[in-house]
Amino acid sequence: MILARHTVLALRGARPVGRGLSTRASDILTSLGISSTTEVSGVYDGKWGGSGELMQSVCPTTGEVLARVKTATPQELHEALEKTREAYVFFRNIPAPRRGELLRQIREALGAKREELGALVSLEMGKIRTEGVGEVQEFVDICDYAVGLSRMMNGRVVASERPGHSILEVPNPLGVVAVLSAFNFPVAVYGWNLALSMAAGNATIWKPSPTTPLCSIAVTRIVSGVLERNGIPGAVAGLVTGGKDVGSAVVESKDVDLVSFTGSEHVGRIVGKTVMSRFGKVILELGGNNASVIMPDADLNLAVPAVFFGAVGTAGQRCTSTRRLYLHRQIADEFMGRLKKLYASVVPGDPLDSATLLGPMHTKDAVGIYHNAIKHLKEIDAEIVTGGKSYEQSPLDAGNFVQPTIAIPKSANPTDQIWSTETFAPILNAAVFDDLEEAIGWNNAVPQGLSSSIWTRDLRNVGKWIGPSGSDAGIVNVNVGTSGAEIGAAFGGNKSTGWGRESGGDAWKEYVRWSACTINFSDAAPLAQGVSFAT
Repeated sequence: MILARHTVLALRGARPVGRGLSTRASDILTSLGISSTTEVSGVYDGKWGGSGELMQSVCPTTGEVLARVKTATPQELHEALEKTREAYVFFRNIPAPRRGELLRQIREALGAKREELGALVSLEMGKIRTEGVGEVQEFVDICDYAVGLSRMMNGRVVASERPGHSILEVPNPLGVVAVLSAFNFPVAVYGWNLALSMAAGNATIWKPSPTTPLCSIAVTRIVSGVLERNGIPGAVAGLVTGGKDVGSAVVESKDVDLVSFTGSEHVGRIVGKTVMSRFGKVILELGGNNASVIMPDADLNLAVPAVFFGAVGTAGQRCTSTRRLYLHRQIADEFMGRLKKLYASVVPGDPLDSATLLGPMHTKDAVGIYHNAIKHLKEIDAEIVTGGKSYEQSPLDAGNFVQPTIAIPKSANPTDQIWSTETFAPILNAAVFDDLEEAIGWNNAVPQGLSSSIWTRDLRNVGKWIGPSGSDAGIVNVNVGTSGAEIGAAFGGNKSTGWGRESGGDAWKEYVRWSACTINFSDAAPLAQGVSFAT
């Protein structure tokens, strides 16, 4: 089973870590307790270890090897899962408000290292500094949310038809939660899951993307420090780094009660089938392919910058990135003219520089995906409005920098591959529509259903868009872009996005097991529905 877009690299004979490593990189790693000169342990189950295949972390900006990580062997993974199960048996009996106090301390510890963690996200993943820090802030925020939740994870009392009876719906801890996170949010997605899982009384084991192991190690060091200081088993928040073999074993393990997977639709389908075949629970956060619809009454001063950020932010590597742009005919030319000016103003560069708005793609493979998509656009005679190439000048040529692209395919048929398939790159495909019903039809016709956005001041359009005949996505925004969700509402999508929900809202209910408890406090034992079974 392939559970990652990139494979683990065996590094026999490779040059030693630290040789040629830039000062800025070594300073960031050192600030988080990660060695820049020796191999780094990538397994934590109460103690640090790892003696499996070496995996390298590569900076997408410079191409330098940041560190080599010792991954989990099959035996180490087995032991980590056993210790996670043991930690759950202990942790489930800790009162929920006490678990909330642990989360409060984790929130404080993360906040104290927010800038350093944000810099590491920029260094290892490639997103710009403000987005890296913002991602860590999401983890901080969801901890705040979960602290309150720890005192409010209530069931309900249901009226019974039988005298002297009460019915309770009771949530209890679920068990072991496995989080398989993607490269594009190497901190926040784990945070969404860990905070709710801990509040619910579970133990969590994290299998991060093989291309962002250092982010996971840095976060685990912070979280484990809090647990250890409070006498809590470290395996309540364990870590196993590795490639597809480790991911497959986690997904297949009967010791794992819930798998939360973020990644591609293709792999998500495999994960879902595997977990369901053993009757486990699964949360899937898969493809996006999100659309913004611009109505003729839209405030373009707001809409144009929002679409610009949605399409270009994180170099188009968010699951909520804007991939499709539908412009009403009346404003199409003006909107496109303004958007082109913003695209022309983009200066790529070091994501750690506060002036940079465009960082690199995460890997060379991602650059290849970008170029394949551009090639396909040209083959179908789409107009390339701007972009369509890699940046080749020094020093950008050492990294994975590509030009944000706007394209206008000749056909707006949403079933065409160019519209129905998500390309994880800064490519925005645009089309012109004549009425809202047409735009809604195009928005809904693709397999994915994560995020969507309409720009309008007409309440009739708003009602249509958010109603039963409107957008079928899990996130349905009005005068807000597709990208940049807050933690207070449930995050997730419909259709081939997987139907999973994380973060706020009622998402916590996925992390508990529910029991319906009927209690008889009377002196009789009547049957429901008036059934008589007397002899």
